[in-house]
Amino acid sequence: MIKAFVVDNGRLRLVDDLLQNREQVVWADLLVPTREEEAAIESWIGVGIPTREEMEEIEISSRLYVEDGAYFMTATLPAHTEGDDPVMSPVTFVLAGNRLVTVRYHEPRAFQTFPMRAEKVSTGCTNGESILINLLEAIVDRLADIIERAGRDIDEVSRGIFQSSETKSTKRDRDFKQILQQIGRKEDLASNLRESLVSLQRLSGFLGHVMATEKNGKDLRARVKTLSRDVLSLTDHVTFLSQKVTFLLDATLGMINIEQNGIIKIFSVAAVVFLPPTLVASIYGMNFDIMPELKWMLGYPFALAVMLVSAILPFLYFKRRGWL
Repeated sequence: MIKAFVVDNGRLRLVDDLLQNREQVVWADLLVPTREEEAAIESWIGVGIPTREEMEEIEISSRLYVEDGAYFMTATLPAHTEGDDPVMSPVTFVLAGNRLVTVRYHEPRAFQTFPMRAEKVSTGCTNGESILINLLEAIVDRLADIIERAGRDIDEVSRGIFQSSETKSTKRDRDFKQILQQIGRKEDLASNLRESLVSLQRLSGFLGHVMATEKNGKDLRARVKTLSRDVLSLTDHVTFLSQKVTFLLDATLGMINIEQNGIIKIFSVAAVVFLPPTLVASIYGMNFDIMPELKWMLGYPFALAVMLVSAILPFLYFKRRGWL
């Protein structure tokens, strides 16, 4: 599918047919293009667009390059970011003269919100360069929103790990398996965001060089520098969140070990407490002929009392030492 946009009084306007408005169109957005649509775009800008396999190459030379006077820039962007399992896929930006072409196979939110806003208000979109910068700013703003939500979710997981465990109900309701699954999902999300930001950081650096080479206005070059700084700051913040997730993972494993040690301690104390009564019962269960207590009328209550006292004394000792 091709979405073609023209500039109308500083705003973007969607047109129905690219070929009929080929001279006025400044931005063509390709979503899962067919071979016919790729051919139409190639004839419009005069250069070939990369295939999906070429877009997925990870080396920089395959993502940031110049060909036939057109600049090709590819970044990995997330889509369906409402949950912790976003769809990560590359998006290619082709800057050919004053025209911009975007090629994608998924739907990042910025590609929906930016055209809607640019149609309603003037965003200074006059050519392909200005549209590209505005679009990248919208993408970075969206990534910032996702990072903020991820930070709040990680704080909530942290409270769940370090919440007070004084009551039995709180101990019983804490599910460490679920907490570990949440931590794993947050780490995957942080890794995906970092991958996207690193690709955008490389793209912004390449775009800054392009703007300097093409001798664009100071305003556009300043916006590219600001964009690069924003991406760098978001990358640092995602790195911080990733480190926090690692800390939460270590803390959770430590909590699990503490609870396991507590359970083992209870069984150990119980075994020690019941060991003296078992010894007394074993002695009086031997049934030798010469055992004075066996002929004694109070022998049975005496044996029970000895077993009870021998169980209470270790219990009080452990309680006093704080082992229970």
